[in-house]
Amino acid sequence: MARFRDAYSGFAERGAELVAIGPDGLEQFKRYWQRELLPFNGAPDLENRVAKLYRQEVNLFKFGRMPLNCVIDIEGRIRYIHYSANRMDYPDTEIFFNVIDELNKASK
Repeated sequence: MARFRDAYSGFAERGAELVAIGPDGLEQFKRYWQRELLPFNGAPDLENRVAKLYRQEVNLFKFGRMPLNCVIDIEGRIRYIHYSANRMDYPDTEIFFNVIDELNKASK
């Protein structure tokens, strides 16, 4: 999450909003958000409803939910998706910036 916190201004400059959804309960989620000083929105998904909707891998041998990162356009269509192989597998933020930049160009 720190990489997204640190790059948040780049998303905001592009008119993009970040939303993180995690497997923890509400109180645990709140504590984490406060501790990490995350400037974007987050929501708990304790029952894995969102994870199932996006076919996010849940693997107990890999300690739970694998990260899933995606760009969803204003109409709700997925424009980029990255299914992580492990809990440390995150794409570089430049990939997200490029996708968002292309979407912004196409909408002008």
